[in-house]
Amino acid sequence: MEFLYNYRFGLLDLSWWQMLLVGLVWAHVTLMAITLWFHRDQAHRSIDLHPLLAHFFRFWLWMSTGAPTREWVAVHRKHHALCEVDGDPHSPQVFGLKRVLLEGAELYKLEAARKETLEKYGKGTPDDWLERNVYGHFTYSGIGLLVVLDIVLFGAPGIILLASQLMTMPVLAAGVINGLCHARGYRNFETNDASTNLWPIGLFVGGEELHNNHHAFPTSARFSLRAGELDMGWLHIKLLSLLGLAKVRRVAERPALKASESPTIELDSLRAIFVNRMYVLRHYLQEVTLPALEREAASDDSSGRSNSVLRSAARLLRWQPHLLDAESRDSLGELIERHPGLKAVLEYRNELKSFWEGAPISNEKLLADFRAWCARAEASGIQGMQDFVAYLRSFRAMPEPAAAAT
Repeated sequence: MEFLYNYRFGLLDLSWWQMLLVGLVWAHVTLMAITLWFHRDQAHRSIDLHPLLAHFFRFWLWMSTGAPTREWVAVHRKHHALCEVDGDPHSPQVFGLKRVLLEGAELYKLEAARKETLEKYGKGTPDDWLERNVYGHFTYSGIGLLVVLDIVLFGAPGIILLASQLMTMPVLAAGVINGLCHARGYRNFETNDASTNLWPIGLFVGGEELHNNHHAFPTSARFSLRAGELDMGWLHIKLLSLLGLAKVRRVAERPALKASESPTIELDSLRAIFVNRMYVLRHYLQEVTLPALEREAASDDSSGRSNSVLRSAARLLRWQPHLLDAESRDSLGELIERHPGLKAVLEYRNELKSFWEGAPISNEKLLADFRAWCARAEASGIQGMQDFVAYLRSFRAMPEPAAAAT
């Protein structure tokens, strides 16, 4: 009994503020392991971590989360493949925000238990002796090791530390990222899913809070894409690169633009437009759609309520129609029908999207149709369309694929 009393605060005998510091550091390392190893290295192949660092992260995540690499990667890849539709493992659009927030870890476990999910989406993850016989076989032994370490090193307060450590992934990753980042926040890009950015609310989530940016460019190692955004994971990647512990494979860059005197768009520039279509749609929204909405609002002589609805439509226009609730969709549809100017620019936008979303056609046909769309847009008489076509003509050819991946 005397021995237990003497070591009631563990071998380290830390003060409360030292314990707090240990907890914060532990949570930070766990989040960095998730975003750098699970997410950016394994799920999307945007970086290559040094084998020693990669194995450290594998061991750390086995001990602090009990999640094998293959399971996490498979569930995440399926999320991207079936985002916001039936089959998405953890979409608030499918399950409701409350369930994803409160039961995110349970939803993950249900999907990770599906053999077909692991076989289809878990390819290319580690399959060595340790993964087969330790990390993947003794899934909860790592957590058991964590329990022993916390009690031995920190004593009775280690139980509190243990609880906070085990909550890092279920609360921040499964709840905040999978839940709130598909329901709340702002959007830089008009993706076909409900992804949002929570910056700066989610500053301590390793950059994962810039979720809309990530869904717009899934294979980019850097998630921050706008002035003022900070990706903590990217800062770690830059430091690790300097130390020779990480190699960046892919990063989403802003489009290469240069004023063009050519009256037509060539095939290499069209390829660049398609590759940068998220930026193209963002430019269209900001320079064509929203100004058209403002003109309609300024000229609207109907009731104040109608004018208010017209102005609030700016938020709805950042989402694809299928992501809006029935009331918002009907309200926006009625608004568009009452304002021909707004309807026209949205029809042009839908035609623009159809070029990269439609059925494959020959390059010659695609280029001819795109040039015809530009000619009609310039002749539409709609303010902003001529400037937008000039913006499209300013796209430069993309670098060769081999050079882009270095």
